[in-house]
Amino acid sequence: MELILSHFPNLTERQQAQFARLAPLYREWNEKINVISRKDIDNLYLHHILHSLAIAKVTDFKDGAHVLDLGTGGGLPGIPLAILFPKTRFTLVDGTRKKITVVEGIASDLGLDNVTALAARVEDLKARQFDFVLSRGVAPLDKLVEWSFRLIADKQRHAMPNGLLALKGGKIQEEIRALPRGSYAETFPISNFFDDPYFLEKFVVYVQY
Repeated sequence: MELILSHFPNLTERQQAQFARLAPLYREWNEKINVISRKDIDNLYLHHILHSLAIAKVTDFKDGAHVLDLGTGGGLPGIPLAILFPKTRFTLVDGTRKKITVVEGIASDLGLDNVTALAARVEDLKARQFDFVLSRGVAPLDKLVEWSFRLIADKQRHAMPNGLLALKGGKIQEEIRALPRGSYAETFPISNFFDDPYFLEKFVVYVQY
């Protein structure tokens, strides 16, 4: 919790309690359904929770906004962001039912009534309903754009226009060059927000199309 508070010092008592519950919840669920590498579970807050919250350093989600976490796995980045933005609606989608079971269990335990978890394919989602689509380590950028383009709403609520926010690592310029013509991409080094060496060569990539 000290790590999260050092970067997000204005958390309410409820939010602090919810973040503190994440470690025991993920450990408990991970024993049943492996959604985080067992070698990495001790680094949950740095490698997974804080990493997810890097998106909040790029944009603030407005009250009433609707955000999709595409290929959420065990609920990352959606669950940490849902704690941070309790008045934003988050839909967390994954094609693997057992992973959504983990998301449902954690969201229920934390009392996150702004989270909807769906075991579904992206093709099954209703078009034009999300302000932003989020992704963490799911697919190359061009594939993410292909999947999410029709899901982005036309109505704008934020200073940053609606689009894709993807957590990416390594050399991403090739992925950016492969984006469809007319796409606009901007890269935000996470090391600008968090000074731990883990975040070197990790980015939030914003794509508007």
